[in-house]
Amino acid sequence: MDLFKGQARLPKFAIPKRYDIRLKPDLTACTFAGSVAIDLDIVENTNFIVLNAADLSINSASVSYSSSSKVLQPVKVELVEADEILVLEFAETLPIGIGVLDIVFDGVLNDKMKGFYRSTYEINGEKKNMAVTQFEPVDARRCFPCWDEPVCKATFKITLEVPAELVALSNMPIIEEKVNGDLKTVSYQETPIMSTYLVAIVVGLFDYVEDHTSDGVKVRVYCQVGKTKQGNFALHVAVKTLELFKGYFAVPYALPKLDMIAIPDFAAGAMENYGLVTYRETALLYDDQHSAAANKQRVATVVAHELAHQWFGNLVTMEWWTHLWLNEGFATWVSYLATDSLFPDWKIWTQFLDECTEGLRLDGLAESHPIEVDINHASEIDEIFDAISYRKGASVIRMLQSYLGAKNFQRSLASYIKKHAYSNAKTEDLWAALEEGSGEPVNKLMNSWTRQQGYPVVSVKFKDQKLEFEQSQFLSSGAPGDGQWIVPITLCCCSYDAHKSFLLQTKSETQDVKELLGSCQAGSGSSWIKVNVEQTGFYRVKYDEELRARLGCAIEKKNLTETDRFGILDDSFALCMARQQSLTSLLTLMGAYREELEYIVLSNLINISSKVGRIAADATPDLKDDINQFFINLLQFSAEKLGWDPKQGESHLDAMLRGEVLTALAYFRHDLTLDEASRRFHAFLEDRNTPLLPPDIRKAAYVAVMQRVSTSNRSDYDSLLQVYRETDLSQEKTRILGSIASCPDPNIILEALNFLLTSEVRSQDAVFGLAVSKEGRETAWAWLKDKWDHITNTWGSGFLLTRFVSMIVSPFASFEKAKEVEEFFASRTKPAISRTLKQSIERVHINANWVQSIQKETKLGEAVKELAFRKY
Repeated sequence: MDLFKGQARLPKFAIPKRYDIRLKPDLTACTFAGSVAIDLDIVENTNFIVLNAADLSINSASVSYSSSSKVLQPVKVELVEADEILVLEFAETLPIGIGVLDIVFDGVLNDKMKGFYRSTYEINGEKKNMAVTQFEPVDARRCFPCWDEPVCKATFKITLEVPAELVALSNMPIIEEKVNGDLKTVSYQETPIMSTYLVAIVVGLFDYVEDHTSDGVKVRVYCQVGKTKQGNFALHVAVKTLELFKGYFAVPYALPKLDMIAIPDFAAGAMENYGLVTYRETALLYDDQHSAAANKQRVATVVAHELAHQWFGNLVTMEWWTHLWLNEGFATWVSYLATDSLFPDWKIWTQFLDECTEGLRLDGLAESHPIEVDINHASEIDEIFDAISYRKGASVIRMLQSYLGAKNFQRSLASYIKKHAYSNAKTEDLWAALEEGSGEPVNKLMNSWTRQQGYPVVSVKFKDQKLEFEQSQFLSSGAPGDGQWIVPITLCCCSYDAHKSFLLQTKSETQDVKELLGSCQAGSGSSWIKVNVEQTGFYRVKYDEELRARLGCAIEKKNLTETDRFGILDDSFALCMARQQSLTSLLTLMGAYREELEYIVLSNLINISSKVGRIAADATPDLKDDINQFFINLLQFSAEKLGWDPKQGESHLDAMLRGEVLTALAYFRHDLTLDEASRRFHAFLEDRNTPLLPPDIRKAAYVAVMQRVSTSNRSDYDSLLQVYRETDLSQEKTRILGSIASCPDPNIILEALNFLLTSEVRSQDAVFGLAVSKEGRETAWAWLKDKWDHITNTWGSGFLLTRFVSMIVSPFASFEKAKEVEEFFASRTKPAISRTLKQSIERVHINANWVQSIQKETKLGEAVKELAFRKY
């Protein structure tokens, strides 16, 4: 038996073909009883059957294996909790071929938001439980014993016994419902062949809205009773997206129905279960009156992401979690494709830059990991559902599509889906399909991007009509790295018509740009060269001083697209953090954006201002007010253009931008903004439907009023909590949670943090309240240490725990604090947080080095004063 312990994968001598599962959840006692009959193919001589099971009580006497010739009972049944396996030992060798394994078991409907769990909701003021499943990555084993690995695909026949008045949903349509007194037995059509992590069951009281695709697929959005109107937008997106993907992948959606359901307690954003997609309420429901434009966009992109998985993930599934990025990177990329097709005026591809930046930010750490990462234990899987798998994954797919061309790319994808449908694939299978379709050496090109961590910074120097390119690994710490990549370089000179592209396959290369420079006006000081055109490449660019100064002028003259303006700023910020560029030169560059009005650029300018403001306050407290004033000045132009009130017929992006600009001015404690926000907030307290505080600016108003709250002046804080308690809209609750800890008073922050641990805040939402003000960092750290045991008991078995560590630890900026954090966690670390903890401590070191570097800048004070008091 010991042979099977401590292994990453299950042995391969038995292959599951079909599961017949019967489950009876008790929603009052919060338990469930179940049985499973699994059709197995025994392919090697063995007297063991080894499968996954966890947190289940197995009825040993019920376990049997029946082949055509005999029925065998195991001589030993052992549940190994450490490895989450069930080992059955038989007295004789099992006959080769098909047989049936029967097991009876029971379990608890847990409150950990994984496996078969309970979620609470209210009907007419009465609290009720619903039963929900969340199996990805490795939690189907908590509901029924199974071969819980993506490659072990089988069909599933599910039967539920539930209270007669409840709605019971699963992956497939219902074929029969038999009522027997207070209970009913619900049977579902058998599923197509699929992985265990995609099986789903939801039992509770729900309403729904319904529509059909043009080829007859029934689509429903289920939500709590009374909220159906909030499901209409997601329903519209789903119907259109299914039709779009059917064309894009050249394969129709494989099931007869698609249900999407909002779950009140849900750890992730959503889960792509085949035919029954589960969501957080904030990712599925949209309320015309109380949701912001950003909420609408979130619903559209999440629905598109989950529906992409119905092909990329569900129909064709990764072979093992090493290839998780194939699922998540691809679904992220294609969700933008779908959203752009449905809502072209949102210019969603410009916002893809946010995905790219988050990927670059995490991958600039020494404690990052390659896109394809070895997984040796189930407990390691949760941590790779991160910005590398999703965002870097999506970014390298976009880079490859840009290099191969959209048509080639789409054609090759369709043949990949067709070839691997109802089966499993590895990264190299996708490369092979793209190589065949394009004739390009995709495997060679892409291995450097998926098999090694990190990415390059490409240094560019201009000399004698030539450009010198040199690549080296970029690390946010400023340390040298030793990676080398095949980099698709694109560049343009003075005009987007004068462009060039080539593959940088060596450490350095020189390119003659004499011809390209022909498009620049002779002797004009306005000539410029931009590398990584439209930011399609996953790398950073470091320009020599002259090229950088010319790009600053091109930004001021509006010669560059918004994506290129974004890229220059973002690279400059990253290089400054890595101490390869001074803060003085970054602030000077930021001054060139004072008349910026495009959403994606301003949004990034705000993020960078906020991070620079914090680090500068640590490094040079005496310059803090001047730097703050400079950032306020930078936002004045856009704030005046946008105003506080929505304008008739304005764009979706302006609606989002207004909220972000005003929220930023509130964080910078701009007095006029705080005064106006207070006026509008109090009008809102009098009348929740006042036009003075539409949803897009509510977060700004909430943050603003919290800036003046203190222990002796707390009425606005209490009023905000009152609004929190009165609303049943999750989006409003998370807006408030995200605002209350921005207060400068540490006593209020401690109150706000303790509020997160009360029953008034669903455990999925507590992480929204961890964004504390600079003044609250020490309070939050002391609170984390004090409450650590409670926090690990509540969140210790899921990825949300990692957010507590990263959000509270990462903002610090001293070596002493890094040491203190290491000492605290030395005896408290666990596999689920080890990677996040290392990354967070690395960020503290990066910040500390950055602070020291800023303190050595001799011209900073002079530059800041000039920028802060310059009249724009």
